Amino acid sequence: MTTIALLDYGMGNRRSVEKALEHVGARVLLTRDPDRVAEADGVVVPGVGAFPEAMRRLQATGLDAVIVERARAGVPVLGICLGMQVLFESSTEHEGAEGLGLVPGTVSALDAGGAKLPHIGWNEVTFQRPGALNQDLGPTAAFYHVHSFVCRPDDPADVVGRGEYGESFASIVERGRVMGAQFHPEKSSRAGLALLGNFVTACATVPA
Repeated sequence: MTTIALLDYGMGNRRSVEKALEHVGARVLLTRDPDRVAEADGVVVPGVGAFPEAMRRLQATGLDAVIVERARAGVPVLGICLGMQVLFESSTEHEGAEGLGLVPGTVSALDAGGAKLPHIGWNEVTFQRPGALNQDLGPTAAFYHVHSFVCRPDDPADVVGRGEYGESFASIVERGRVMGAQFHPEKSSRAGLALLGNFVTACATVPA
């Protein structure tokens, strides 16, 4: 059975993510111990809250270093919501902060064009290219978003799916085996479970 390390660093609704991963066949290791993370087939970084605080907590537990080490070793890493944002180089949220730097680019406020923020609710995501996460999901799928900030990758090829709320934004990114979902797959019904299932499959697959 594929083992997924779900990071328990106090910034995510980890229990619902844990249940969703178990539903799609993963063995979930809920942990904040870097040594245990290093034993897993894949890593999930959940996240709800502010970017600077998330980075402080990851650094305080040593999880920041093990995420980077695992990613560089070719182990699949999935960031969810704020967890996707910390994969990037930096954010302008609050006082600003440096991120993990696994995906070149920055995080800044969503330009909602006068619409209410945060952006909360279902949003259609249009897939830009085939990726590991969107296997068998068709050309579009709806996912449940809750966010006020968006990731802005330097390389457009890193964007697998885009949503729109005032502006077009990166909703799914993949750079090699580093992946991110701006939405909450664990709250996104069948499409969300399918995406998590695709991640678990990627974790069980040795790259060519």
